[in-house]
Amino acid sequence: MNEVSDIGVIGLAVMGENLILNMESKGFHVTAFNRSVDKVEHFVNGRAKGKNIYGAKSIEDLVSSLKSPRKVMLMVKAGKPVDDFIDLLIPHLDKGDIIIDGGNSHFPDTERRVKYVESKGLYFIGTGVSGGEEGALLGPSIMPGGSKEAWPAVKPIFQGIAAKVADGAPCCDWVGSGGAGHFVKMVHNGIEYGDMQLINEIYHIMKNVLGMSADEMHEVFKEWNEGELDSYLIEITRDILAYKEADGTPIIDRILDTAGQKGTGKWTGTVALELGVPLTLITESVFARCLSALKDERVAASKVLTAGPTPAFEGDKKAFIDHLRDALYAAKVISYAQGYQMMKAAAKEYNWELSYGNIALMWRGGCIIRSRFLSNIKEAFDKNPDLANLLLDPYFAEKIQTCQNGLRQVASTAIQNGIPVPCLNAAISFYDGYRTERLPANLLQAQRDYFGAHTYERTDQPRGQFFHTNWTGRGGDTASTTYDV
Repeated sequence: MNEVSDIGVIGLAVMGENLILNMESKGFHVTAFNRSVDKVEHFVNGRAKGKNIYGAKSIEDLVSSLKSPRKVMLMVKAGKPVDDFIDLLIPHLDKGDIIIDGGNSHFPDTERRVKYVESKGLYFIGTGVSGGEEGALLGPSIMPGGSKEAWPAVKPIFQGIAAKVADGAPCCDWVGSGGAGHFVKMVHNGIEYGDMQLINEIYHIMKNVLGMSADEMHEVFKEWNEGELDSYLIEITRDILAYKEADGTPIIDRILDTAGQKGTGKWTGTVALELGVPLTLITESVFARCLSALKDERVAASKVLTAGPTPAFEGDKKAFIDHLRDALYAAKVISYAQGYQMMKAAAKEYNWELSYGNIALMWRGGCIIRSRFLSNIKEAFDKNPDLANLLLDPYFAEKIQTCQNGLRQVASTAIQNGIPVPCLNAAISFYDGYRTERLPANLLQAQRDYFGAHTYERTDQPRGQFFHTNWTGRGGDTASTTYDV
């Protein structure tokens, strides 16, 4: 086989097929391969027919079809399949060739694979790809990291197929070394979990407290999508609420209330705990999905735990819908602020040089969380790359000041009416905790010192000096080792 293809792609599920078609439409020659060769035949004789796409029949055939340096992108299930294909590819590749993992791999696996592949004289890129089926075909958000030496070779392809924003900038740039690309994609997915749950909580209040119909909610989300809340998730919520079955019933009313998940949200929460970052809103969104999965238990509990308020609203409905809009905006800002806090902590922990403004740019188009206010986030970090928290940026500080009353009104109304709003509550609790100069952790430290001699710092002494009190008179002066988890 002559070396004709610019890149090879392994894996012909929905994302793999669509990325290949996207690459070909941008002028790149692509070789497609799948472990089940019949899928290759089906693809090249179907969607890929008549296009500059070659169907390889083996790994050897795939590699021999590629121009040097060879670039092979894996679009396979995360975990062992990625490692298996890496080991299959390595014997057929030459020094300087590049293996790319475009799946939803966990970033520690990518860290490990970068070291392993580089030890063989090759390069490895772990890249997040967001946008779903449509994004893969028309232009996704792409977040590459790993062996930086490989970036110039893949940059024209990745930036060529990525989504573009209004000024033509591609939603793709180099993120950082090691597992940085997949880490940023993980945080993206965590924010996506939070965004979706916040919208769900607003919908729940509209339906169960305000008694709004699907058509009425559709009109509200339509209006919101034309303002500051303009985003992909608001847009599709608008469309979902308008979709009706053949008998005129909104399909939303017939969908079972149990949510699935693939694990990236859980990873985000777990890593936040490891880094010591208060990622409260996103973590609550994961737990909300877990609670939704307890459908049979909830049905049974609803017949036993009957003590609670019956939803009823007697105020100004239009004014409260404005509160809902402000609550959603404020909570979204707080969610993104937590996500960026986590990325800053990871950059310090893993020695990554992350460009937070560029990350916002990569999320402005193609991906699931794309929204208008990501431009404001980019501006905030472009002005101050060392910004400790997004809430401290003058633009967002003013926005939160304006919207936080709506968030309080909505959260308190939900509680009074027995509507669960874990993410809205997490948002206002984080905001109030972050702006509080003195939290009650002084009592917590006293408790820890009382039962475990864990020591405490004092307000009248320099930071870093630790003290122990013999609270009972029986404990002596010996203190426990001081450490932070």
